[in-house]
Amino acid sequence: MSEQGCRRFVGKVALVTGAGQGIGLATAWRLAREGAQVVLADKSAAPTHEAAEAMRAEGLEVAVAIADLATYAGAQSVMVDTELAFGRIDVLVNNVGGTIWKKPFWHYSEDEIKAEVERSFWPPLWCCRAVVPYMQARGGAIVNVGSNATMGIFRIPYSASKGGVVGLTTALAVELADFKIRVNCVAPGNTAVKERPTPRLERELSDQEKQWNQQFYDYVSKEGLFDRPASIEEQAAVIVFLASDDASYMTGEILDTGKRGMRISSVVR
Repeated sequence: MSEQGCRRFVGKVALVTGAGQGIGLATAWRLAREGAQVVLADKSAAPTHEAAEAMRAEGLEVAVAIADLATYAGAQSVMVDTELAFGRIDVLVNNVGGTIWKKPFWHYSEDEIKAEVERSFWPPLWCCRAVVPYMQARGGAIVNVGSNATMGIFRIPYSASKGGVVGLTTALAVELADFKIRVNCVAPGNTAVKERPTPRLERELSDQEKQWNQQFYDYVSKEGLFDRPASIEEQAAVIVFLASDDASYMTGEILDTGKRGMRISSVVR
């Protein structure tokens, strides 16, 4: 459903993590345009405040929460900031994450593995733990962003983290059902993202890393059933659907928006 004229979130408050760029920002825009009061949570202050100003210029109700969501204290702080800004939390989108390196597993150092897990597993785990007390009285919707990287190459620490997000989703959905809190997950695949204002790796790649990067992108460009990557707006549309009352009887679901397979057109002419 197009966001034009669609107002599924009037009277609701949504918190989106990793909202300073990419899929998170596209999700925040859509939620706000559909009537939600939205909190943009991110570690990077400048692009997040810039995004919020652009949204306010359109007359949308938004606030900003800056925190390191790899820590429980950071996760708690954005819940407090959201309640202070808008008085409640109805929707949590756990989007923050993303692989930092792309290379064979045996070339990851101990510190690199820890960094990948801290970026892509701890934030949704901590935020889910922190948000439950805010949703138990009224119910709510949690949408985790996973990945189809649970079957893929060169991102094993990230892939394992996103596998953890899937387990978090399915198990937490069972525990929270009696509170009318729904927990679902979107698992994106190849997605076209513009240049990030906050790069994941703040240094030049080595020649070897560039080779691995190219091998990785060659791989993901052929993995989907369509002949193009998804847009961030297409990923956001699925996330927002799961957060809406249109998905009111869905919980514990993993929606694969990066379906793998060989296109018939690639073998039949």
